[in-house]
Parts: sequence; C-alpha cells; structure tokens
Amino acid sequence: MLEITEGSHAVAEAVRLCRPQVVSAYPITPQTHIVEALADFVANGKLDAEYINVENEFSALSACVGASAAGSRTYSATTSQGLALMFEVCFNAAGMRLPIVMSIANRALGAPLSIWNDMQDSISLRDAGWLQFYAEDNQEATDLHYIAYRVSEDQKVLLPSFVCFDGFILSHTYEPVDMLTQEDVDKYLPPFNPPERLDASDPVSFGMYATPEYYLEFRYEHDKALKDAREVIAKAGKEFAALFGRDYSAMVEGYKLDDAETVIVAMGSICGTVKDAIDEMRTEGKKVGLLRIRVFRPFPSEDVAKFIKGATQAKRIAVLDKNISLGAKGATALEVKDALYGSTVPVWNYILGLGGRDVRKKDIKEIVALADKGQGDQFFGLRKEVL
Repeated sequence: MLEITEGSHAVAEAVRLCRPQVVSAYPITPQTHIVEALADFVANGKLDAEYINVENEFSALSACVGASAAGSRTYSATTSQGLALMFEVCFNAAGMRLPIVMSIANRALGAPLSIWNDMQDSISLRDAGWLQFYAEDNQEATDLHYIAYRVSEDQKVLLPSFVCFDGFILSHTYEPVDMLTQEDVDKYLPPFNPPERLDASDPVSFGMYATPEYYLEFRYEHDKALKDAREVIAKAGKEFAALFGRDYSAMVEGYKLDDAETVIVAMGSICGTVKDAIDEMRTEGKKVGLLRIRVFRPFPSEDVAKFIKGATQAKRIAVLDKNISLGAKGATALEVKDALYGSTVPVWNYILGLGGRDVRKKDIKEIVALADKGQGDQFFGLRKEVL
C-alpha cells in the first residue's frame, strides 16, 4: 500500500512488521523518530516486543547482544557519536555471530560537533564485521530492513547488519513508500531460529577467551561468512523481487554506463542527485554514467570490476565519498582502486558533503569537468579562505 510518510516512520513500520522480540535503543538525532515510533508501537500493543530503556548506546547494543544470544530477534538504531559509543559492542556482536539489525541514520562525527549528514560514522566501523547496506531513497531504506533480517539470520551468515540511510536527507523527508502488510512480510521472513542460544538447561558460552592458537581461525570464519553473504544477498533479493516486484539482488547498480566516458561511483542519497545531473549532462552531449554501491560490506569487488569492464568507453572514474579516511582517501575510493587493480582507467577521488554540506547538480557537473581534466583526489567545495 502506497503511503506518503517520513523516512524514519517508514523504517519503524518495516521493523515492526519484521516482528522483533526485543528492541533496545537510545534516542539521538537524527535517529530519534525511529525509536519513538517503535516505543509507541510497543506501548499501544501494535508490536509484541520487550522495549528496553537504557542509559546510553553502549547499554542499548549490549542489551541486544544478550537478547540475541538468548534466541530473540533483536533491533536497535543509532547514529554518529552513539555508534562511536557502541564501538566495543559492535565488534563483540559480530564476533559472537549475532544477527542483530541496526538502523544507522548517517550523521557526521565530532569534533567539531555536527548533527548533519555524512557517512563517517558507519564507514568508521567497516572493519567490525557487520554487513553494511546503503539506501538511495526511503523506499529502499524501508525494504532493506526486510532484506537485512533475512540475510543476517541465514545459517550461512549469522552476522549483524547496518541498514544505513542519510540523516535528515532521508530520515526526515516525506516520500511515497510502498509499505508491505504483515502477511506479506511473514511470507518472506521466517521466524528467527538460531542454531545455538543461551539456555540454562543446555549451557553454552558466547564470546569466550581465545588463545593465539585459535583466534586466527575465528577471524577466518568470520571473514568467510561475510563473503558467503554475497550469495545469500542475491538469493534474498531475487525472492523479494518475485514477491513484491522490487529487486535488491545486486550489490551494485549501473545507470547509463554502456557508453559512459566518465563513470561516477557513489552510494546513498547523493545518487539521486547524480542521476539528475547525468540526465542533464546527457542532453549536453556529455557521456556520463553512475555506478551505485548498495552494499559496502561485504564489498562487491568483483561486481565493481565487472561493471567497469562492461563500460567499454570509460576513460576516467570519479568516486564521490561522504567520508574521509584521514591521511589517505575516502573509503569508497580505496575499495574501488583495490577492485580495479591493474586497470588503466584512472580513478579520481572527491571528498564532499561532509558535515551536511549541500551537494547540488551543478557540483556534480563541476566534478565531472575536473575529472575530465585529470584533476582529482581532492576535497571538493572547500571555502576559499582555507585554500
């Protein structure tokens, strides 16, 4: 059923339909509307779940770890400094192979303090072992929660997931969203049935001490599970498409790449702006295309290489990053360069939009012009007084 709704409320409704048994989260801008809505659902009897009030984000995810280990489907949400406070627990949740799903309303990290959007928060935890999905619009932000639970709880994966969507730009924007019914979601998402759980009558331990003789093997199995998730994502996406008509089986998507001479690589809501800019540039005779990354972890290296190889006219690649690995480049650019190792097509990186700085169509056009001139690997849009 099509509804005009705020992104955060659509996400909260999707989470409700996934029937989590335990929700624990601490409100923080711009994530607050999600957990407020879920608290209302629980209080009004629309969601049969335990909502655990906690004193901070570290406790929120810790509560989810305990609940998930005990066999409950669990959910949380956070952003920015809240996610940073969860740092230790994020590694524990992934290492214990607990399929928690957590919404990230992406927001810049301090200092200086900012409540506005970029992707520094979730990107900073790219090595924690969670799956990371990035939505372009609110329809995708909503649907990716169904996908995330389906993939995370698969016996081949059993890993937690971030579902990331841009704070304010999507979280507080009203868009038409095709919402599923409870019957629809129940057809797609089976009840959580973990292979192991905490049970006093059959004791097991999670997250125990590992000596050097065993730690390496744990990390190998964790890495393998993330890589195995690629196949599970494709299967889950195809089954979602068969039921509801929206296909999320691909970890990357191309837009007007066939004859593109300049390929832009990006992820998140900026991709909508990029597509509009590309349409305008096409009318001006400029052959530009977009490679959009939907899943950042596991990183779709083979898919990126395949799409770029298929763009046979590509002369340059411009990677847009709303994050910065300080002292190096944007995280997406580093991954793309690795995926295209040996390629003769130059890859230029543009750091932009940090701390909520607007990115407009004219900015995308200017970046394409810079890439055409071979002027890349730079912060784009810096105020003149710092240059």
